[in-house]
Amino acid sequence: MKTILITGAAGDIGTHLRRELAGVYRLRLSDIRPIHNSSAGESFEQGDIADMDAALRITRGVDAIVHLGGVSAEAAWEPILHANIVGCYNIFEAAHRNGVKRVLFATSNHAVGFYRRDEIIDHRVYPRPDSRYGLSKVFGEQLGSLYADKYGLQVFCMRIGNLNVGPVDKRRLSIWISPRDLAQLVRIGVDHPDVRFEIVYGVSNNRRSWYDNSNAARLGYRPQDDSEPYAAEILARHTDDANADVEQYQGGTFVALETGGNPNTVS
Repeated sequence: MKTILITGAAGDIGTHLRRELAGVYRLRLSDIRPIHNSSAGESFEQGDIADMDAALRITRGVDAIVHLGGVSAEAAWEPILHANIVGCYNIFEAAHRNGVKRVLFATSNHAVGFYRRDEIIDHRVYPRPDSRYGLSKVFGEQLGSLYADKYGLQVFCMRIGNLNVGPVDKRRLSIWISPRDLAQLVRIGVDHPDVRFEIVYGVSNNRRSWYDNSNAARLGYRPQDDSEPYAAEILARHTDDANADVEQYQGGTFVALETGGNPNTVS
Protein backbone atom coordinates (compact mmCIF):
# COMPACT_ATOMS: atom_id res chain seq x y z
CA MET A 1 0.00 0.00 0.00
CA LYS A 2 1.40 3.40 -1.01
CA THR A 3 1.93 6.20 1.48
CA ILE A 4 0.42 9.45 0.24
CA LEU A 5 1.04 12.86 1.76
CA ILE A 6 -1.89 15.28 1.67
CA THR A 7 -0.87 18.87 2.42
CA GLY A 8 -3.62 21.24 3.50
CA ALA A 9 -5.43 18.19 4.84
CA ALA A 10 -7.52 20.18 7.34
CA GLY A 11 -9.35 21.99 4.54
CA ASP A 12 -12.59 21.04 2.79
CA ILE A 13 -10.97 19.19 -0.12
CA GLY A 14 -8.56 17.37 2.17
CA THR A 15 -11.42 16.32 4.44
CA HIS A 16 -13.38 14.85 1.52
CA LEU A 17 -10.32 13.06 0.15
CA ARG A 18 -9.48 11.54 3.52
CA ARG A 19 -12.90 9.90 3.57
CA GLU A 20 -12.83 8.81 -0.08
CA LEU A 21 -9.27 7.42 -0.01
CA ALA A 22 -9.47 5.66 3.36
CA GLY A 23 -8.17 2.13 2.99
CA VAL A 24 -6.81 2.79 -0.50
CA TYR A 25 -3.53 4.37 0.65
CA ARG A 26 -1.75 5.06 3.91
CA LEU A 27 -2.44 8.77 4.41
CA ARG A 28 0.06 11.18 5.91
CA LEU A 29 -1.83 14.36 6.70
CA SER A 30 -0.19 17.73 7.06
CA ASP A 31 -1.48 21.23 7.70
CA ILE A 32 -0.46 24.40 9.48
CA ARG A 33 -3.54 23.79 11.65
CA PRO A 34 -3.83 20.77 13.95
CA ILE A 35 -5.95 17.77 13.00
CA HIS A 36 -7.26 15.95 16.06
CA ASN A 37 -9.48 13.29 14.51
CA SER A 38 -7.05 11.13 12.53
CA SER A 39 -8.30 7.60 11.86
CA ALA A 40 -6.70 4.21 11.33
CA GLY A 41 -4.38 4.35 8.35
CA GLU A 42 -3.69 8.06 8.91
CA SER A 43 -0.86 9.95 10.56
CA PHE A 44 -0.47 13.68 11.08
CA GLU A 45 2.52 16.03 10.94
CA GLN A 46 1.90 19.70 11.59
CA GLY A 47 4.02 22.18 9.67
CA ASP A 48 4.18 25.41 7.68
CA ILE A 49 5.14 24.55 4.10
CA ALA A 50 6.71 27.99 3.69
CA ASP A 51 9.43 26.69 6.03
CA MET A 52 11.77 24.49 3.96
CA ASP A 53 12.80 22.40 6.97
CA ALA A 54 9.14 21.59 7.61
CA ALA A 55 8.57 20.79 3.94
CA LEU A 56 11.52 18.40 3.93
CA ARG A 57 10.29 16.73 7.10
CA ILE A 58 6.71 16.13 6.02
CA THR A 59 7.61 14.88 2.51
CA ARG A 60 10.26 12.38 3.61
CA GLY A 61 9.46 8.72 2.88
CA VAL A 62 6.21 9.10 0.93
CA ASP A 63 5.34 7.65 -2.47
CA ALA A 64 3.36 10.63 -3.75
CA ILE A 65 2.20 14.06 -2.64
CA VAL A 66 -1.26 15.55 -3.10
CA HIS A 67 -0.49 19.23 -2.65
CA LEU A 68 -3.60 21.09 -1.48
CA GLY A 69 -1.94 23.44 1.02
CA GLY A 70 -2.14 27.19 0.62
CA VAL A 71 -4.46 30.18 0.59
CA SER A 72 -7.67 29.00 -1.11
CA ALA A 73 -9.25 32.32 -2.14
CA GLU A 74 -8.32 35.74 -3.44
CA ALA A 75 -6.32 37.62 -0.83
CA ALA A 76 -3.65 40.23 -0.36
CA TRP A 77 -0.32 39.46 -2.00
CA GLU A 78 1.70 38.70 1.15
CA PRO A 79 -0.25 35.64 2.35
CA ILE A 80 -0.44 34.31 -1.21
CA LEU A 81 3.30 34.82 -1.64
CA HIS A 82 3.99 33.02 1.65
CA ALA A 83 1.78 29.97 1.17
CA ASN A 84 1.10 29.62 -2.55
CA ILE A 85 4.44 30.72 -4.01
CA VAL A 86 7.12 30.01 -1.38
CA GLY A 87 5.19 27.06 0.06
CA CYS A 88 4.53 25.54 -3.35
CA TYR A 89 8.17 25.87 -4.36
CA ASN A 90 9.23 24.23 -1.11
CA ILE A 91 6.98 21.22 -1.69
CA PHE A 92 8.34 20.59 -5.19
CA GLU A 93 11.93 21.14 -4.09
CA ALA A 94 11.47 18.93 -1.03
CA ALA A 95 9.96 16.20 -3.21
CA HIS A 96 12.99 16.40 -5.48
CA ARG A 97 15.49 16.30 -2.62
CA ASN A 98 13.69 13.44 -0.87
CA GLY A 99 13.29 11.33 -3.98
CA VAL A 100 9.49 11.50 -4.11
CA LYS A 101 8.61 10.58 -7.67
CA ARG A 102 5.10 11.96 -8.06
CA VAL A 103 3.39 15.24 -7.13
CA LEU A 104 -0.31 15.95 -7.66
CA PHE A 105 -0.85 19.71 -7.64
CA ALA A 106 -4.29 21.14 -6.85
CA THR A 107 -4.40 24.00 -9.30
CA SER A 108 -7.65 25.80 -10.05
CA ASN A 109 -10.16 26.92 -12.64
CA HIS A 110 -9.00 30.41 -11.66
CA ALA A 111 -5.74 29.82 -13.55
CA VAL A 112 -7.88 30.24 -16.68
CA GLY A 113 -10.70 32.35 -15.26
CA PHE A 114 -10.51 35.12 -17.86
CA TYR A 115 -11.75 32.86 -20.64
CA ARG A 116 -15.34 33.60 -21.60
CA ARG A 117 -18.18 31.31 -20.65
CA ASP A 118 -19.12 30.83 -24.31
CA GLU A 119 -15.70 29.22 -24.96
CA ILE A 120 -14.78 25.57 -24.48
CA ILE A 121 -11.15 25.29 -23.40
CA ASP A 122 -8.79 22.35 -22.95
CA HIS A 123 -5.56 21.71 -21.06
CA ARG A 124 -3.43 23.34 -23.77
CA VAL A 125 -4.83 26.87 -23.56
CA TYR A 126 -2.61 29.76 -22.53
CA PRO A 127 -3.18 30.61 -18.83
CA ARG A 128 -5.43 33.61 -18.16
CA PRO A 129 -5.58 33.97 -14.37
CA ASP A 130 -8.42 36.01 -12.93
CA SER A 131 -6.81 36.99 -9.60
CA ARG A 132 -3.67 36.90 -7.51
CA TYR A 133 -4.87 33.51 -6.33
CA GLY A 134 -5.25 32.32 -9.92
CA LEU A 135 -1.80 33.69 -10.72
CA SER A 136 -0.33 31.62 -7.89
CA LYS A 137 -1.89 28.51 -9.44
CA VAL A 138 -0.30 29.31 -12.80
CA PHE A 139 3.02 29.57 -10.96
CA GLY A 140 2.47 26.11 -9.45
CA GLU A 141 1.63 24.59 -12.83
CA GLN A 142 4.77 26.03 -14.41
CA LEU A 143 6.84 25.01 -11.40
CA GLY A 144 5.59 21.47 -11.96
CA SER A 145 6.58 21.70 -15.63
CA LEU A 146 10.09 22.77 -14.63
CA TYR A 147 10.52 19.93 -12.14
CA ALA A 148 9.14 17.40 -14.61
CA ASP A 149 11.49 18.47 -17.41
CA LYS A 150 14.57 19.24 -15.33
CA TYR A 151 14.40 16.54 -12.65
CA GLY A 152 12.05 13.88 -13.99
CA LEU A 153 9.28 14.35 -11.42
CA GLN A 154 5.91 12.94 -12.48
CA VAL A 155 3.51 15.87 -12.09
CA PHE A 156 -0.28 15.77 -12.30
CA CYS A 157 -1.96 19.19 -12.21
CA MET A 158 -5.70 19.16 -11.46
CA ARG A 159 -7.51 22.40 -12.32
CA ILE A 160 -10.23 21.91 -9.74
CA GLY A 161 -13.57 23.59 -10.33
CA ASN A 162 -15.63 23.44 -7.15
CA LEU A 163 -15.76 20.42 -4.86
CA ASN A 164 -18.97 19.98 -2.91
CA VAL A 165 -21.69 17.42 -2.34
CA GLY A 166 -23.64 19.33 -5.00
CA PRO A 167 -23.38 22.57 -7.00
CA VAL A 168 -24.85 25.61 -5.29
CA ASP A 169 -25.23 28.20 -8.06
CA LYS A 170 -25.44 28.66 -11.84
CA ARG A 171 -21.69 29.05 -12.39
CA ARG A 172 -20.89 25.91 -10.48
CA LEU A 173 -23.22 23.86 -12.65
CA SER A 174 -20.33 24.11 -15.15
CA ILE A 175 -17.38 23.52 -12.81
CA TRP A 176 -18.69 21.23 -10.05
CA ILE A 177 -16.89 18.02 -9.06
CA SER A 178 -18.25 15.45 -6.65
CA PRO A 179 -16.04 14.00 -3.92
CA ARG A 180 -16.02 10.54 -5.50
CA ASP A 181 -15.08 11.92 -8.91
CA LEU A 182 -12.18 13.89 -7.43
CA ALA A 183 -11.04 10.77 -5.59
CA GLN A 184 -11.07 8.87 -8.88
CA LEU A 185 -8.96 11.60 -10.49
CA VAL A 186 -6.51 11.55 -7.58
CA ARG A 187 -6.15 7.78 -7.87
CA ILE A 188 -5.30 8.18 -11.55
CA GLY A 189 -2.76 10.84 -10.65
CA VAL A 190 -1.14 8.61 -8.05
CA ASP A 191 -1.20 5.28 -9.88
CA HIS A 192 -1.28 5.77 -13.66
CA PRO A 193 2.06 4.61 -15.09
CA ASP A 194 2.19 7.12 -17.94
CA VAL A 195 2.01 10.39 -16.00
CA ARG A 196 4.91 12.68 -16.89
CA PHE A 197 3.54 16.22 -16.84
CA GLU A 198 -0.23 16.49 -17.18
CA ILE A 199 -2.88 19.17 -16.81
CA VAL A 200 -6.45 17.93 -16.37
CA TYR A 201 -9.68 19.54 -15.21
CA GLY A 202 -11.10 18.53 -11.86
CA VAL A 203 -14.76 18.50 -12.88
CA SER A 204 -17.51 15.93 -13.00
CA ASN A 205 -19.27 14.90 -16.22
CA ASN A 206 -21.27 18.13 -16.32
CA ARG A 207 -23.19 18.66 -19.54
CA ARG A 208 -22.80 22.44 -18.99
CA SER A 209 -19.00 22.18 -18.63
CA TRP A 210 -16.71 24.79 -20.16
CA TYR A 211 -13.86 22.28 -20.41
CA ASP A 212 -12.72 19.74 -22.95
CA ASN A 213 -11.32 17.23 -20.46
CA SER A 214 -10.04 14.77 -23.06
CA ASN A 215 -6.60 14.66 -21.46
CA ALA A 216 -8.13 13.24 -18.28
CA ALA A 217 -10.23 10.82 -20.34
CA ARG A 218 -7.07 9.68 -22.13
CA LEU A 219 -5.71 8.61 -18.74
CA GLY A 220 -8.87 6.71 -17.86
CA TYR A 221 -10.99 9.30 -16.03
CA ARG A 222 -14.67 8.33 -16.18
CA PRO A 223 -16.59 10.70 -13.88
CA GLN A 224 -19.79 9.28 -12.46
CA ASP A 225 -21.65 12.47 -11.59
CA ASP A 226 -23.28 15.35 -13.48
CA SER A 227 -24.56 18.66 -12.11
CA GLU A 228 -27.68 18.59 -14.29
CA PRO A 229 -30.06 17.08 -11.70
CA TYR A 230 -29.49 20.25 -9.65
CA ALA A 231 -29.99 22.66 -12.56
CA ALA A 232 -33.71 23.40 -12.48
CA GLU A 233 -33.75 24.38 -8.82
CA ILE A 234 -30.57 26.47 -9.10
CA LEU A 235 -31.64 28.32 -12.26
CA ALA A 236 -35.07 29.08 -10.80
CA ARG A 237 -33.48 31.16 -8.05
CA HIS A 238 -30.58 32.62 -10.06
CA THR A 239 -30.19 36.38 -10.47
CA ASP A 240 -27.43 37.79 -12.66
CA ASP A 241 -24.66 39.68 -10.90
CA ALA A 242 -24.71 43.45 -11.37
CA ASN A 243 -21.15 43.29 -12.71
CA ALA A 244 -21.36 42.08 -16.32
CA ASP A 245 -17.81 40.69 -16.20
CA VAL A 246 -18.78 38.33 -13.38
CA GLU A 247 -21.41 36.77 -15.67
CA GLN A 248 -19.25 36.87 -18.80
CA TYR A 249 -16.07 35.18 -17.59
CA GLN A 250 -15.51 31.67 -16.28
CA GLY A 251 -13.84 32.95 -13.11
CA GLY A 252 -17.05 34.55 -11.87
CA THR A 253 -16.63 36.88 -8.90
CA PHE A 254 -12.86 36.38 -8.89
CA VAL A 255 -12.52 38.63 -11.97
CA ALA A 256 -13.81 41.52 -9.87
CA LEU A 257 -12.44 40.67 -6.40
CA GLU A 258 -9.46 42.52 -5.03
CA THR A 259 -8.30 41.13 -1.68
CA GLY A 260 -11.35 39.50 -0.14
CA GLY A 261 -13.50 36.45 -0.60
CA ASN A 262 -14.65 33.32 1.14
CA PRO A 263 -13.48 30.10 -0.55
CA ASN A 264 -16.71 28.39 0.50
CA THR A 265 -18.84 30.86 -1.45
CA VAL A 266 -16.78 32.06 -4.42
CA SER A 267 -14.54 29.18 -5.58
